[in-house]
Amino acid sequence: MSVSTENQTLSGSFAQDSRALDRALQIGKSFDLVTKPVVIGERKGKFYLVDGFAKDDLLEKVMQFLFSVKPEDLAPLKSAQDFADRFVPYTETEIVSSAGDVVTQVLSGTIALILDGFAGAVMIDARTYPARSVGEPDDDRVLRGAHDGFVETLVMNTALIRRRLRDPRLTMHYVRATDVSRADVVLCYLDGAADERTVQQLIKKIEAIRAKTLTMGQESLAETLIPRQWFNPFPRIRYTERPDTAAACAAEGKILILTDNSPSVMILPVTLFDFVQDTNDFYFPPAVGSYLRLLRITVFLLTLFLTPVWFLLVENPQWIPEWLAFIRVEEPNTVPIAAQLLIIEFMLDALKIASLNTPSALSTSFSVVSALILGDFAIQAGWLVPEVVLYMAFVATGNFTQPSFELGYAFKFSRVVMIVLTAIFSVWGFCAAIALLLLTIACTRTVTGGSYLAPLIPFSAARFAKIFFRGPISRKNT
Repeated sequence: MSVSTENQTLSGSFAQDSRALDRALQIGKSFDLVTKPVVIGERKGKFYLVDGFAKDDLLEKVMQFLFSVKPEDLAPLKSAQDFADRFVPYTETEIVSSAGDVVTQVLSGTIALILDGFAGAVMIDARTYPARSVGEPDDDRVLRGAHDGFVETLVMNTALIRRRLRDPRLTMHYVRATDVSRADVVLCYLDGAADERTVQQLIKKIEAIRAKTLTMGQESLAETLIPRQWFNPFPRIRYTERPDTAAACAAEGKILILTDNSPSVMILPVTLFDFVQDTNDFYFPPAVGSYLRLLRITVFLLTLFLTPVWFLLVENPQWIPEWLAFIRVEEPNTVPIAAQLLIIEFMLDALKIASLNTPSALSTSFSVVSALILGDFAIQAGWLVPEVVLYMAFVATGNFTQPSFELGYAFKFSRVVMIVLTAIFSVWGFCAAIALLLLTIACTRTVTGGSYLAPLIPFSAARFAKIFFRGPISRKNT
């Protein structure tokens, strides 16, 4: 679409407006861009729509009503708004005068109607998108509670949240990105609970985006919101595909960002300790929920430190006490232990990628066969020692206790750095890796510039206790 066409204002002349929109939409080049010339009250008009987005039965009823309009009915009308109020029997309508805005809305699924003598186009939001069912997401399941999940349709996702928060303060602020995709973005927050300055800051950031395209949904948007720090793997945005989790976060004062064509909702601002929560914690009594949370935190810390600490002790066997003598590597092996650990680290990721590309009917068989064949034959061939396979199997399983894949890979990279530095510099390398990890976390800021370690820094005893113990539902604890 040329700049002149984008800035052109619809004049009310049917011939002129029709030529402008036909040229801007490149009518005739794409089969799914459909026009329907009509005569309403002896005046020429034309519908513009995308085949597949429009509700055919609803459009047919609107056209039937419009065809009954007589010339004397249109005579007293002075504007397109008057025409829409009087003769368009549909709730979601608006008048758009810019040709560029008409093109953007038509490509988004809205139906446009121009009529001779009326400046502007009547936009009828009677669109429908191809959508899957709101089934439970595969990566965030619960034993109790709701079993629905977000889908790729923005309006359905906002409805799932509003169904749970029937509060007029729940605000859905619409922002359209300025990239090629013209992506629809919605900021969802509870007015009065969310920080207003943070809301305005995020709105300005989204409106200021100058990316070429945001076709990869929330990830494209996240990379434009966060300053570029490629060396820092720790996530500053939490994702969820569960409407109940999103609604609970909004009630707590968090801000949700929903993007069209994405089933994941962005939750922010978040700190490091926000990632230890899981939906299952709140669908069980406080005692059980606290136990599950403490177990998750313990297992996840073990996945970070188990193999580096074990490798450090194996490299320095004189430090191993008698009651830990079983962790020694008795079998000689020509492949260094550090190399074995790194090989399995990379092989686990390779198996994950392979399982993603494996048909679902074969994925379970593939995982079992791969683990048995690769693990057993690697030990028999002398490539690996059984202890390495055992500890890495625990690490691989323990990673799934953390619902955030982003934080899981941040800990994985930290674990690899610990192993590499320990292999090179022994205990000093291990200490340097720990210091580097702590320094990276301490220097990380949230999306809005807050402390990534809150409520530890700055310290709040009450909030810090809630990290480890799930309190009962009360007026102060949502």
